[in-house]
Amino acid sequence: MRRHIPSTQALACFEAAARHESYTRAAQELALTQSAVSRQILALEDQLGVQLFRRTRHGVSLTPAGRHYSQQVARWLRGLERDTLDVMAHQGHGGSLSLAAVPTFATRWLIPRLPLLAQEHPDIMVHIETQTRPFLFSDTSFDAALYAGTPEQVANWPGVQVQLLMQEDVVPVCSPRLLEQAAPRARGRAHQPVSPKAIAHLPLLQQSTRPYGWRQWFDAMGVDAPRALDGPRYELFSMIAVAATMGLGVALMPPMLIEAEMERGDLVIACGRPLRGERAYYLVTPAQPASPVLTAFSEWLGAMAGARTNPD
Repeated sequence: MRRHIPSTQALACFEAAARHESYTRAAQELALTQSAVSRQILALEDQLGVQLFRRTRHGVSLTPAGRHYSQQVARWLRGLERDTLDVMAHQGHGGSLSLAAVPTFATRWLIPRLPLLAQEHPDIMVHIETQTRPFLFSDTSFDAALYAGTPEQVANWPGVQVQLLMQEDVVPVCSPRLLEQAAPRARGRAHQPVSPKAIAHLPLLQQSTRPYGWRQWFDAMGVDAPRALDGPRYELFSMIAVAATMGLGVALMPPMLIEAEMERGDLVIACGRPLRGERAYYLVTPAQPASPVLTAFSEWLGAMAGARTNPD
């Protein structure tokens, strides 16, 4: 049976023209003439039986059908290009994964462990892009997502299956210098964690996306902390980690995201009383049978999360 698949050139012309809403700029991008782009799009419209552009005195504009179709075509072309480059790179061996990930977890936990993946699965290549919110896999070229969220959020993510990797326990950390100021009698010795009550008197670093984090920690510790909401606010864990390293205050952070700073001694645990965070880290995949490459990556990632391996 004949498949209703347009030519790749027609789709490439349409995608470029849709992105620019201009045949002229599409022609310049594709090194074609404007008339060649126009002919390809007219042929595509004839094949579909649908008008994709409205012709105006000032150029062209997408119809509603054209706008919807352009999103699908752009996603398909990106996937085709990615798969083509992967085949060229691997010469037909192994495979790759396109992974959506929250940025700090990817940068500070996953990427330092990818050399271990390369040792165990040298034919697997992982491409990572930032994505912090749930999405429909059918609308993207992602194979999986590393997501940080609550159980309710992942339960409401449609069309997926979820693998819990680890809970996001948080603990107060700061620079050794700041801890010495809080406990001067410990100066000259290995840093000594202080009490939750002492933490309440230190400058606190706040995370803007979790404005009540410190209040929740102090409440769990049974400490009255009138200044629990005070302090400079930063959006990302990576920003707070740098601020804490510079001695600007105490940060409430998951230790797994500051392994390098703690190993170097730039950050130390200010109070060894962790709090189970509301969020956890998950591997999210489409609710369909996984490819061998995705299965191998999922098993490896689960082992890494369970072992909490500290990369060399």
